[in-house]
Amino acid sequence: MLPGLLTALWCMAAPDQPSGRVDAGLRIAPMPAGERSSDRYRVTVDGRPAPVYVARVAPRDEERRWKAMDDKANSALYYEEAAFTTFDMARPVRVVVTCTEAIRSAKLLPASAGIRPLIRGRTLAFRLDRPRPITVEVNGEWVRSLHILASPPERNPPRPDDPNVIYYGPGIHEVRRVVVHDGQTVYIAPGAVVRAVIGPDEPYQISDYSGLKTYPPTFELRGSKVTFRGRGILDGSGLTTHARNLLYCTGRNVEIEGVILRDSPTWNLPIRQSDHVRVRNLKIIGYRANSDGIDICNSRDVTVEDCFLRTLDDLIVVKTDAGQGKAARIAARRCVLWNEVAHALSVGAELREDVDDVLFEDCDVIHDKGREWTLRVYHCDAARITNVRWINIRIEETRRLISLWINKAVWTRDEARGHISDIEFRDITAAGQPATIELLGYDAEHRVERVVLRGVRVNGRDIARADVQTNKFVDRVTVQPDTGSVPPTAP
Repeated sequence: MLPGLLTALWCMAAPDQPSGRVDAGLRIAPMPAGERSSDRYRVTVDGRPAPVYVARVAPRDEERRWKAMDDKANSALYYEEAAFTTFDMARPVRVVVTCTEAIRSAKLLPASAGIRPLIRGRTLAFRLDRPRPITVEVNGEWVRSLHILASPPERNPPRPDDPNVIYYGPGIHEVRRVVVHDGQTVYIAPGAVVRAVIGPDEPYQISDYSGLKTYPPTFELRGSKVTFRGRGILDGSGLTTHARNLLYCTGRNVEIEGVILRDSPTWNLPIRQSDHVRVRNLKIIGYRANSDGIDICNSRDVTVEDCFLRTLDDLIVVKTDAGQGKAARIAARRCVLWNEVAHALSVGAELREDVDDVLFEDCDVIHDKGREWTLRVYHCDAARITNVRWINIRIEETRRLISLWINKAVWTRDEARGHISDIEFRDITAAGQPATIELLGYDAEHRVERVVLRGVRVNGRDIARADVQTNKFVDRVTVQPDTGSVPPTAP
């Protein structure tokens, strides 16, 4: 869209500011009464105050972080607090952050954004040229960081009196369960916080996996031409661990855009047996056991674009359960990721139906503190996994970088093992120690085959074949040096 037309549309949609004027390039919604504001940060955008919300995140201490995953019944006890602010912008803006302590140093992530702040006393300032997520870390404090979640202006927000719209305006709302049907839209407006709750009379099940009570999803997108959008917050902090998904998709031609998901007690957004789903500008912050970000299960033609995810468990992952159809034509682009325990961009572990044509592209992993892997195919069932590509991925830190793995694990359900073939890692830059790379087949009939690692650089050095650990069940591995920058594939 042309910049002039974008500004014109923004002027039509933007509400009057307290001064009585209309700001054609910036919208900041006030924090609703009843929300707790951060006592660590204050933020202004072009001189206007922006609300700073609080979000629980995984703790710094590794032992407590692992307990948050493994001690599921008590998972909610292991956390620290970060902060985030959110606004919409249609032009470059100046962001000023004020802290409670003098700022000696500051890091703004992802590094690929190239932002260097001006520091004076307890404040730092920087120019944000376009909508994007930026994480601010002051004086080496990476856990209790500040997330700047800047969005593009909304296009044609729905009207509250539209009969096909489930509308949550500014303020706090409590919601038990909503099923969204064909042609319906859920809209969470700027300045709205929708709190997921459990009713006293709601029926539940006991999970075989965790032994905890589980309930149906808060919002279930079921059907065709369904939309879930807005600039508000969907909050799960009032739910018990493993109680229910905040958002669940099983449909066709589904659009999910703009909303912030905070503190889901289990998977934030499973996309199951769905076709033609587009997820854009979704922001996810979670800290509890199995708080996966986006799980794409047995679905086809799914795109995930321009999202921010900081969760305890897997971030963006592709899975296939038995008898529910294959997964194919899946792409995740331009996402910023923070991995606390598990995997950042992966396929698996549950892989019982075939997976083909998966692309992870032009993404930044700003932290990987996990005990699993950053980029992985984790295969412990019987499916055939083909044509998976990681292209132009920038990784600020990692311990275990790349893994293609076939074997048995706690997730195994199939008697037979599967296959992994036609895999590419291209133009990957990573920092970390030891930044391990492993390719491990299972046996002579269940192999890892045709793998290309082209332009993979670790700690500033092109990897060599000797840097790739393999066993005898791996064939046709190609390792080539840096080929130069590869432009992202057109959407």
